[in-house]
Amino acid sequence: MADTPAPVPRAPGALPLLGHALALLRDPLGFLRSLPPHGDLVAVNLGSRPAIVVCEPRLLHHVLVDDHVFDKGGPLYDRIADFLGNGLLSCPHSQHRRQRRLVQPAFHPRTLPGYAHTMAGRFAEAVGTWREDQVIDVLHETQQISSSALIATLFGTGPDPAGRARIADDAATLVANAYRQAIRPSWVNALPTPANIRCRRAVGRLRATSTAYVAEQRGRGDAGPMLSVLLASRDDEGGGQGLSDTECVDQVVVFFLAGTETTAATLAWAMHLLATRPDLQRELRGEAARAQNPADPRQLPLTSAVITEVLRLYPPAWLSMRTTTTDTVLGGHHVPAGTTVVFSPYLIHHRPDLYPDPERFDPRRWTGQARRPPSRGAFVPFGAGARKCVGERFAFTEAVLALAAVVDRWHLEPPGGAAFRIPRPMTSFQPTGLHLRVTAPPAGTPASGGLPSTEGRAR
Repeated sequence: MADTPAPVPRAPGALPLLGHALALLRDPLGFLRSLPPHGDLVAVNLGSRPAIVVCEPRLLHHVLVDDHVFDKGGPLYDRIADFLGNGLLSCPHSQHRRQRRLVQPAFHPRTLPGYAHTMAGRFAEAVGTWREDQVIDVLHETQQISSSALIATLFGTGPDPAGRARIADDAATLVANAYRQAIRPSWVNALPTPANIRCRRAVGRLRATSTAYVAEQRGRGDAGPMLSVLLASRDDEGGGQGLSDTECVDQVVVFFLAGTETTAATLAWAMHLLATRPDLQRELRGEAARAQNPADPRQLPLTSAVITEVLRLYPPAWLSMRTTTTDTVLGGHHVPAGTTVVFSPYLIHHRPDLYPDPERFDPRRWTGQARRPPSRGAFVPFGAGARKCVGERFAFTEAVLALAAVVDRWHLEPPGGAAFRIPRPMTSFQPTGLHLRVTAPPAGTPASGGLPSTEGRAR
């Protein structure tokens, strides 16, 4: 007789009705770090809804690659679909292939140099508005920077500055609320609380803005580079059909949310870490000065390594979910159809068996002889498999060029007072409340010629 798959071990501390939702709201990172000792898979309860958490990279790789069995779903994606519609981020497996074929041309490698040129101009313009000795609200500034670049790439001229600021604020509101709404019971989300009302209004404005621009650009035929490709895309396997207006709006809203917030959070974390490392700032400044084409991230290897390390330490999409479409076995455990499967890039990226001294900010993990390709499932800030983020290279290029623009123009330092405390992550992992002082770089400071042997710690 074949061995019966073992049941999935259960995390302790579940509360009646709430399950582990309170722990996930109060201290989500601490709760996640407590799970691996219980097993490679651990059963939890999201309110009254059972789920399993994947704690082992090879099992996570299997989940991400087998997107037929482990389809997009779970309370987080249910809420995202409520906000964003049925775009590439949240659509089920049955619709994903077609949508991916239609969206992929907008992110083809040949489009990146043009996007990068547009981004670089916007970044230089944005950081040029800061003043000597100004203390900036870092996340607010990076949201404005990333949204400005995305809008220029997507729409061309696009909205005026006030419109761009409103789009950035609406996207930030959605990111701040989606995780909380996924964890809480649905009846709480239906209450007319100020937060719920703000979220609904932000959704309405963002979709209305996107609808107006898609309709206008389809009629005029002079859309920005990304939207032009999206509107012109045709599915050769689907009778040459393109995206409908509603489908275009769904994709544009996803671009706003994912593209703006991912880059904004990554850039803000990078600035936080660099503010404690003036030596590394000098190196990045020297690298940017030596680059023959500062809009080419391949000429900024150290800046790229910094962004990669930031994505390891603070992956913006720190928590995600899937739903099983059929009964399956994972890691020797029976997983019934309809099970919510939870995974956390943060949890995987902070395993000491994968990354020695995982809390240490060490860009050298990704440079020179020290670099070694991570094992499957060990580095997944953008996911893996067919559902891997279609805009991965776009987002990475955007973050690298934005950071290069910041350090080329400004020296970053903490403004004094209490040390910055890492906030609890919500939908995205953001350094909310972070402030930094910007000053002119010291004159005549040479690059140090290599990362020092002692790196700072992420704190």
